[in-house]
Amino acid sequence: MSHALDVRNDTRFAVDGDAVEAFVRAVLKAESVRDGELGVRFVGERRMRAMNREFRGEDAVTDVLAFPLEDDADRVRGGGGAAAPPRMLGDVVVCVRRAERQARGAGLPLAVELAVLLAHGVLHVLGYDHETDARAMAKRQAEILDDVSWEGLVGASR
Repeated sequence: MSHALDVRNDTRFAVDGDAVEAFVRAVLKAESVRDGELGVRFVGERRMRAMNREFRGEDAVTDVLAFPLEDDADRVRGGGGAAAPPRMLGDVVVCVRRAERQARGAGLPLAVELAVLLAHGVLHVLGYDHETDARAMAKRQAEILDDVSWEGLVGASR
């Protein structure tokens, strides 16, 4: 398996890049994605609002945005053989400040909320869509969160 991940933290939060990479790799493995290139970026509220306005036409801060680069989800899931080139999966952008507020409101650690948002974003990049099948996406997201370790997502910054 070969996953090229580019994790960028453009915030002051101590998001652990190595833990994020391990988490995302585990999600991709759980989805049987053998090869792929994925960008993960953590941003503040101003940047997220601007991105949401530009790409979704909504002038509001959101918690996560996903930008899949392949339309055919079946080409992404299952991955190719060892000789197959890595696929350009896309990008996941998370607003850490929004995640922090949501975690606080639910009485959860920030790491849990980041795990939820990362799993959600990666599933979107892989072709899941809660607009068309919310139940299937929610079920898969819950299964992944039960199986993948998220505890170290917030810690020493890299």
